[in-house]
Amino acid sequence: MSDRADRTGWTPPLRRRRRAGWATQTPTWRQARPALIADALERASARPSGNWFVVGASRDVRTGGRPCGRTVGGVEVVLWRSDTGELHAGPGACPHLGAPLRDSRVVCGTLVCHWHGLALDGRPFAGWDPYPVHDDGVLVWVRLDAVGGEEPSDRPVVPVRPAAGSGLDAVFTVVGRCEPQDVVANRLDPWHGSWFHPYSFVDLTVDREPQGGDDDAFVVGVSFRVTKSLVVPVRAEFTAPDPRTVVMRITGGEGATSVVETHATPLSRTADARPRTAVIEAVVAASDRRGFALARAAAPALRPLMRRTAGRLWRDDLAYAERRWSLRSSGRFPG
Repeated sequence: MSDRADRTGWTPPLRRRRRAGWATQTPTWRQARPALIADALERASARPSGNWFVVGASRDVRTGGRPCGRTVGGVEVVLWRSDTGELHAGPGACPHLGAPLRDSRVVCGTLVCHWHGLALDGRPFAGWDPYPVHDDGVLVWVRLDAVGGEEPSDRPVVPVRPAAGSGLDAVFTVVGRCEPQDVVANRLDPWHGSWFHPYSFVDLTVDREPQGGDDDAFVVGVSFRVTKSLVVPVRAEFTAPDPRTVVMRITGGEGATSVVETHATPLSRTADARPRTAVIEAVVAASDRRGFALARAAAPALRPLMRRTAGRLWRDDLAYAERRWSLRSSGRFPG
């Protein structure tokens, strides 16, 4: 293997690692300072979102398919596509007698209510006003000014991703009993990675903490576990471009330029005593290795595996976020 690397410059993606016990790793609690995480969360919360919310994967809203119903901040939203693929969104209740438009049908690109046949083509009609929408090719966003309460913007803050057509993407969604800030706080605590997720991460070090301003990123060295003894070491940055998004971008090692975007979308109203938040995570993987073209070709088979991996991590991380909300809401949060 080393002769091949010398001749061609090829390097194996995997590294062998000696097995070590979970309890033998260096504790990270001193570095994971509550004030540092709280400051990073406060700066993220102050960034403008333009009232844009991620509602799901682009491929979930299909041309010729049924409409999709979502709830954001207690507001019902319906989404569908015209025959040409144009995305539409608006209130989820029919303006006639309030029928749930998510259960209606799309006929020739027009949304037709299944109660009395009222047709909506995406333009204002009888008090029904459409919402601004944006399809970035991976995720669908909707702008809800009454929910966001900020100065609206024409477009959402879409993270930089691998060049269009060069990546393999998958979107995973799960719902938890917490608020968006609890999800974001989880992601702005990289120190928990190898302790809380030893089945996925080892040898995690935070090499640089956020400084605020234009240099507000956690720089992390970590190895993704493939088997008990084989890992893939990378360097990554964690940033929060808006109040409800944290992006992990691989900047060095295998899969450089790949991103994992974690979007936290509130489902309930702000004053709800039992808040619910949707975690919508988009993984956009990229690689300059020749074999990655085969991975892109096998995308339909690989996406369920990618979602399963994200689901295992979020089984734990959602418990983290829900616990944080429970402590905050009862006044017992130590931070």
